Amino acid sequence: MSSRSRFNRRHFVNLTAAASASSLLTNKPARAASKDNAVIQENSKPGTTQWQLQFHHFDDPVTLASYPLNRRVRHSAIEGYASKTSGLAGETIDLMVSMKPAGSFLVDIYRLGYYGGSGARHMTRLGPFKSEPGKVPMMTVERIRECKWEKSTSLTIPKDWPSGMYLGKLTRDEPFGAQSYVVFAVKDRRPSDVLCQASDLTWQAYNKWPGKDSLYDDGSPEVWYTGPNVRVSFDRPYAKYCQCVDAPQTCGTGGYLLWEFPMAYWLEQEGYDVTYCSNLDLHLDPAVLKTSKVFLSVGHDEYWSHQMYDELMQARNGGLSLAFFSGNTMWHEIEFYDSSVNGAPCRAFARKGYSPDAQPLMGLKPGPPGYGDWVVTKPQHWIYEGTSLKAGDRIPAIIGWEFNSTPGDIPGLEVVATAPIWPRSNEYSKDQRHHGVVFPCAKGNWVFNAGTIWWPQGLASPPGHVPARVGDVGGTFGVNPHVQRITANILNRMIKDSPRRA
Repeated sequence: MSSRSRFNRRHFVNLTAAASASSLLTNKPARAASKDNAVIQENSKPGTTQWQLQFHHFDDPVTLASYPLNRRVRHSAIEGYASKTSGLAGETIDLMVSMKPAGSFLVDIYRLGYYGGSGARHMTRLGPFKSEPGKVPMMTVERIRECKWEKSTSLTIPKDWPSGMYLGKLTRDEPFGAQSYVVFAVKDRRPSDVLCQASDLTWQAYNKWPGKDSLYDDGSPEVWYTGPNVRVSFDRPYAKYCQCVDAPQTCGTGGYLLWEFPMAYWLEQEGYDVTYCSNLDLHLDPAVLKTSKVFLSVGHDEYWSHQMYDELMQARNGGLSLAFFSGNTMWHEIEFYDSSVNGAPCRAFARKGYSPDAQPLMGLKPGPPGYGDWVVTKPQHWIYEGTSLKAGDRIPAIIGWEFNSTPGDIPGLEVVATAPIWPRSNEYSKDQRHHGVVFPCAKGNWVFNAGTIWWPQGLASPPGHVPARVGDVGGTFGVNPHVQRITANILNRMIKDSPRRA
């Protein structure tokens, strides 16, 4: 028998063992402590599935013959962007909307959550408003495109709107009118157990609007340019996200519905007291870190400024627990630029280089693309309580699209999972291993790092979510009770042990 055959047989046996273990969960997934919090109250209100997009009218494909993701990415029938990535109640967010051809449109604002399984609550309708085609701006310094579209309408966030991720559903006011989204976070100063950060810097880095103008495009036929001298701007719509999955019904949300929404949906289903913020808030409004017990990095959280790193390290040293349910985390450091449209801070950014060593903060180095299984190494650890998982058992297909790799030399750090990674033909990911780690901090708080973008996809599969894949190889296997129980064990322990008595 060849070594390859032995590996495949051993892999099959482990998968079978994991499947058997799945049926041996001694308890239902541990839920949040039962109490009447703002999230439970919010989710008792009626939800709707009508927040989802129904009609899509994408433009012709990008005409670049050597580009393998040659899909339609722009939705010029109706598209828009918000003036801010987040806002507090009482603050105003402007919406800039373009329509081709000109016409009228409506905006329906939804707060995403659980809401009995529907995924969102309708908050208000705005409009109708008239709109014309917005001009595609010429490239300026370092290939940046910054739209100077006229304001279509403004939203002053009502005082009674709770923190959350919000979608503005844009609809042409006509039969079978084309639709797309704008996205923003509503922050809150109230104390909460969990602060869930949106990874919107990474969404923008991969945003190709209007065609091939992401941080990975330098004008050459190269598919993934990763060098200097390229900027991107929040003053433009999000094109259809094209990494790993073709999901036209998510147009305008960056990567939120693909990578992060399952986490928020599950948190609110379980009754966790959670508030939300943007990546940029760690740089512009780090006070958001002072009122929660646990901070969550979710999904694909690749792009950080050095100040964001410093602010989170300071908060961790002050007692904030950190849970990285993300992968490729802090791979690149960025530098911000003010908007050339109106001078607003941090509306544009460029890749500065690879991030400084992230291990001291999050326990692992950021990793490259890869695909694999979560393989248990310390089944006696408290994160596995109630799972019946044994050493060597696998949670299949949960590691990917990108991962975190080498553990740091940190007192008390424990490797709770490790396995080799299928490298996807990337030379720099060959012979690397995924790791999952946990370590205690000086104030009694904790750091956990799952080391994978896809961890949230094991928690829930809400409406509007499209499971990820890696080319022709495979993707995630959906909701997994082990993932749910492990996540609950981690959050409940962090909340219980928090030195912050919010």
